[in-house]
Amino acid sequence: MSVLVYTESENGKFKKNAFEVASYGHEVAKQLGLSATAISFNTLETESLGEYGISKVLGVSDDRLKTFNAQAVAEVIAQAVAKEKAQVVIVGSSADTKFMAPLLSAKLKAGYVPNVVSVPDTSEGFTVKRTAFSNKGFAYTQINTDIKLIGVSNNAFGPIENKVEVLKEDFTPSLDDTNFALRSVEVDKVVGKATIADADIVVSGGRGLKGPENWGMIEELADVLGAATACSKPVSDMGWRPHGEHVGQTGKPVASNLYIAIGISGAIQHLAGVSASKTKVVINTDQEAPFFKAADYGIVGDAFEVVPKLIEKLKDFKAQNT
Repeated sequence: MSVLVYTESENGKFKKNAFEVASYGHEVAKQLGLSATAISFNTLETESLGEYGISKVLGVSDDRLKTFNAQAVAEVIAQAVAKEKAQVVIVGSSADTKFMAPLLSAKLKAGYVPNVVSVPDTSEGFTVKRTAFSNKGFAYTQINTDIKLIGVSNNAFGPIENKVEVLKEDFTPSLDDTNFALRSVEVDKVVGKATIADADIVVSGGRGLKGPENWGMIEELADVLGAATACSKPVSDMGWRPHGEHVGQTGKPVASNLYIAIGISGAIQHLAGVSASKTKVVINTDQEAPFFKAADYGIVGDAFEVVPKLIEKLKDFKAQNT
């Protein structure tokens, strides 16, 4: 028996959250006296999971799965659970995984709890702590099914090194056309930039930027920091930025280490979507903007004056420390 961890990858490389769920899976396995096994798809660097406590990797090589397919991935993981007699299945909290996990839950008849932020309490049953009410509170949920399915909240546990020897085993699941009834016909992705889901730092702009022609300083600040760029809902609605950059409760959730909001007042839907970020910085001319109440650091000032100075100082700092 084991704890099975689904590690996401793209273009043959693990995503950042793969190492976080691997670390979490190792900790749960240690707690239950089991081993931690990972399943990966079309990935060549499986040995790296051994750095985070994974002792065995089931490697799936299938060209049909190079593009994410929730139905097929759920079926593969279900077959891996049966093979490994897994009691607990660990997944992440990406948009793809949140689409796939309910399908997997139904296949396994497993209780599924998403947005989990700490290891389970097994002193009396199996209870997990998860965020609730748009990250304004916590819920403690007991899972009573034979198989437990846990979705780890992004950036909640962190990758923790626990180096072990890792065994790679080729795994060939049984898949037919019914598993690919739903297919992706086109994938449109931003290339050459840090993604919002994987970025440690996110620089976000709002209507205070006054127009798309002023977005250059947002991108320049993001480039200096190695950050992803994002925007508020009104900005994407007006067509200043692509909808893929819209963050908030109705857009992409953000759980970065640093979130910088420039010219964003802080509507409740936006704050709900970024509240999981560990440090929030706001730059706004309106000292009464709601975002200041939620921010860790705030600058009352004109973004067109503050941001260029911030970029200059950061460039000087990097030049002196490289």
